[in-house]
Amino acid sequence: MAKQNVSLKARLILYYKGQILLLKQTKPNGGNYTLVGGNVESDESAKQSLIRESFEEAGITIREEDLHLVHVRHKLDEDKHRIVLYFKAYKWEGKLKARETHKFKEAEWFFLEELPKNLTNTVRHVLDEYRKGHLYSEFTDLKGRPSVAVTAPKKTEPGLSTKTERPVPDKKPKTKDGKGK
Repeated sequence: MAKQNVSLKARLILYYKGQILLLKQTKPNGGNYTLVGGNVESDESAKQSLIRESFEEAGITIREEDLHLVHVRHKLDEDKHRIVLYFKAYKWEGKLKARETHKFKEAEWFFLEELPKNLTNTVRHVLDEYRKGHLYSEFTDLKGRPSVAVTAPKKTEPGLSTKTERPVPDKKPKTKDGKGK
C-alpha cells in the first residue's frame, strides 16, 4: 500500500450579530473573500492553529474553549488528501484588522444571506453545507468518485439558520478606523 500524503488545515467561522468575518485576499492571492485559517503545524492542535492564525491574520484572540467544530471537508486529489476542519466561534478579543497585508487587504463582516460574489467557491460550498446541517463533505478530482455530504444529527443550533440572531460576543468588532460600531 502506498504511503498517503495528507494535509490538515483549520478555518474559522466567526459570528457577530448574524454576520460572519471574511478576509479579502490581495489580487496576487486571488482577490476573493475567504475565512481566517491555515495549516495545522506538526506541534499544535487544530484549535491551537486557529488561535495562532486568528491573531496572525486578523489581530484577534480566541480562546480554545470558544471554538466548536461544525464541519469537516475532505478533498481527494490524485496524490493528496486535504482535510479542513471548520470551527465556529462567537467570542474574541482584540482590534480586528487584516494584518498579513501581503495576503489580505481587509477584514469585513457579511450576513450569510448577503455573501459577496467573489467568495471562494470552497467557502461558499462549506457555508451552504454547514447551514444544511451537513457535518462532512467530500470532494474528489478522481473520475468515477462522486462527491458526498453527510447530514448531522438534528438538533437546535443557531448557526444553521441564516435568519437567526447570533449571541453577541464580549467585545464589539472594530471598524476599519479602529472604532466600535
